[in-house]
Amino acid sequence: MPATAPPPLDLEPGPDGHVRCPWSTGSDLERDYHDDEWGRPVVDDQRLYEKLCLEGFQSGLSWVTILRKRDHFRHAFAGFDPQVVARFDETDVERLLGDAGIVRHRGKIEATIANARATLDVQDRHGSLGALVWSFEPDRATATAPARPGDVPATTPESTALARALRREGFRFVGPTTAYAAMQSLGLVNDHFADCWVRDACTHDRAAATVPVMPPA
Repeated sequence: MPATAPPPLDLEPGPDGHVRCPWSTGSDLERDYHDDEWGRPVVDDQRLYEKLCLEGFQSGLSWVTILRKRDHFRHAFAGFDPQVVARFDETDVERLLGDAGIVRHRGKIEATIANARATLDVQDRHGSLGALVWSFEPDRATATAPARPGDVPATTPESTALARALRREGFRFVGPTTAYAAMQSLGLVNDHFADCWVRDACTHDRAAATVPVMPPA
């Protein structure tokens, strides 16, 4: 006899009367990120590059740690302008390793520089980083809203394919799990819970967004 699925979570409204995904209720910072950013479509290459890099920095850490440091990350990495970061050298790596305002991990710092160079190469070959990333958007017609944490996967075939494509272009720290977290953040998938007040807004934003497309082969 098949196991019975656990019931959906009974989410309680917050003080403002809004029901939110459970992960977002720990702090004002997480709440604001959840309400205003997570799941909203991002098509700008500079923001895409930043998000991919910050998801890589988050590996092994909590996301709120990255949010707390995000402004300093932006200062340290020239606003995540790939044109500027691509010119960083070993002197910059050593500078960043001494910067307590960011996550001081040599591999992740070097990956951020490599990812800037890869972003510029992708722009030359594919028109934009956005065109490459959004080409892996799953079919929304078959998507279902999660009702409990176990409904949200860690990876999907699309995130595995995206990670493979990014690595092929020279990106680092972009495994399938990191790629799926980026897809959630960038709005390629809408993993807000069924009862979350932001879910419909993200669906509306995606319908209104014009995403870049790959040029003809």
